[in-house]
Amino acid sequence: MNTSTTRVALITGAGTGIGKATAKALLGAGYHVVLSGRNLDKLEKAIQEIGGTSDNCLAVTCDVGKPESVKEMFAKLKAKFHRIDVLFNNAGTFTTATLAEDIHYDDWISVVDTNLTGPFLCAQEAIRMMKAQSPKGGRIINNGSISAHAPRPLSLPYTATKHAITGLTKSIALDYRNDNIACSQIDIGNAATEMTQKMANGILQADGTTKVEPRMDANHVAQAVLHIAQLPLESNVLFMTIMATNMPYVGRG
Repeated sequence: MNTSTTRVALITGAGTGIGKATAKALLGAGYHVVLSGRNLDKLEKAIQEIGGTSDNCLAVTCDVGKPESVKEMFAKLKAKFHRIDVLFNNAGTFTTATLAEDIHYDDWISVVDTNLTGPFLCAQEAIRMMKAQSPKGGRIINNGSISAHAPRPLSLPYTATKHAITGLTKSIALDYRNDNIACSQIDIGNAATEMTQKMANGILQADGTTKVEPRMDANHVAQAVLHIAQLPLESNVLFMTIMATNMPYVGRG
């Protein structure tokens, strides 16, 4: 049961990596947290590992690219905690490094569904709740990427969706000012998770070489998300870039 003084956050892709680290940070700051993902066992294990309970956490399986699944997730959130204060659109995926002419349609759609359609559908449902609840409003934080600014080689679907997230962020931030809804984008570079293990092993660079890239603790990202989440709604971090200090970004390519 939620009280009027307890804020509620929903995190997609929360079973591992940045999502799990952020769930821990928000829980530690007193939030009730809904952890969403495709694997219920991973979500329930994550809740145990971050010190959550059935009172302050909820695990919900969801395919964010499917409207019915997203609606069901928000219905479960509302039934347990009654409101939403923060949505962290974190779920994401990418394809094997491939040239444009060799990308299969199904692979393209898979990335678009998870990385773009998913954040749109989740934001749509969050906005509906945020406009109707009392007190009104809330904050949407979209996980962008360094690739929202500078692509890696052979990453067309991922890069295209992350550029599109910037448009989603700006449009929501503009359109919902009068509803006390803020929207932010956090662009993350080389957080140390399973998804970035290839950076530690060596990854293709724009000049054709393969190099090991520095990574950073995913908990640093979680603290950055927490900072944005805790701001009063009169203030917004529209864009933030957090990255491993020495990774190739400035001058990438």
